[in-house]
Amino acid sequence: MRIPRFIHPGDTIGFAAPSFGVASDPYKTRFEEAVRRFEARGYHVRTVPSVYMDDGLGISTDPAKAAEDLMELYLDPGIAAVISVGGGELMNETISCVDFQRLAAAEPKWFMGYSDNTNMLIPLTTICEVPGIYGPCAPTFGRTWDETCDDAMGILEGTNLTVRGRDLFELPWQEGEEEAEEADPLAGYNLTEKKILDCRIMKNGVLTKADAGDKVTMRGTMIGGCLDILVNLTGTPYENVRNYIRKYGSMIWVLEACDLSVMAIRRALWHLKMNGWFDTAAGFVIGRPLCAFRQEMMGVDQYNAVTGVLGEFGVPIVMDADVGHVAPMIPVISGCPAEVEVQGNSIEIRHTLGRQ
Repeated sequence: MRIPRFIHPGDTIGFAAPSFGVASDPYKTRFEEAVRRFEARGYHVRTVPSVYMDDGLGISTDPAKAAEDLMELYLDPGIAAVISVGGGELMNETISCVDFQRLAAAEPKWFMGYSDNTNMLIPLTTICEVPGIYGPCAPTFGRTWDETCDDAMGILEGTNLTVRGRDLFELPWQEGEEEAEEADPLAGYNLTEKKILDCRIMKNGVLTKADAGDKVTMRGTMIGGCLDILVNLTGTPYENVRNYIRKYGSMIWVLEACDLSVMAIRRALWHLKMNGWFDTAAGFVIGRPLCAFRQEMMGVDQYNAVTGVLGEFGVPIVMDADVGHVAPMIPVISGCPAEVEVQGNSIEIRHTLGRQ
């Protein structure tokens, strides 16, 4: 594993748009404020043209141009880290124009983003053997600064590699959400819902809900991202998962879903299982799903969509964790040795990369 160096004030951070850019609000306003905050923290900032472009079809610009900009930042020795400015839908077309062999030969550096950016993180982790951060995109740092921003900066700067779940979360699809964002693009999240973890462990050979007093731990190398993207990457030249897990052994899979229904989540997990991705699983951390949140279809819900497929592995499964699209999110390092500890509604992830 080729570990990037942690960044420090005085370094330059590059911002890329391998999927959506920030040509419109609220993202443009948030990103511009984020840039000011990074500069106030002592960092230099560099953007590439695609960040503000919107001439692409379902993407910031032509995928070849987006890939060129991404590679330019990653291969530039003067750039210490690359942060994506957005998620999106069609980054798979961008990575088909990325030369991952050149990235593998380059000095490793941190890449951070979530959702569609799984398209970059999985080949970076499994082909280049460089850890990446499944965490907030750049405009998040322009909103009311919260623990998500603190956690992400703690990882990037190497000052804190332990992240913890929150007590509250934001209900997705809240009425008036768009109007509120238009009125104040920089406002923080509306955290109104109490977080309740659903943790399943094996007791007497049966997958059972953990009791409040049970302390559940997992140890292994973290890997994962957005399930929508992972199932699409399977079997392409942009993943090397089976060789990777054979080399690195026990895996803690961190998974969350965006557009998938509960049925699609169950099908996607089955697909990854049948491709051998979970053969060395030490545990699963499942984030709150976005579209499938509290959804039920023909008896399938967001919980048995997961346990019905993953229960056979006999390892802990933690659901409704603070990862992914239902804010707030905790950033995790894909391709990093880690220990996860869960008790009641508390989850703590300790990344064990050495300080640099």
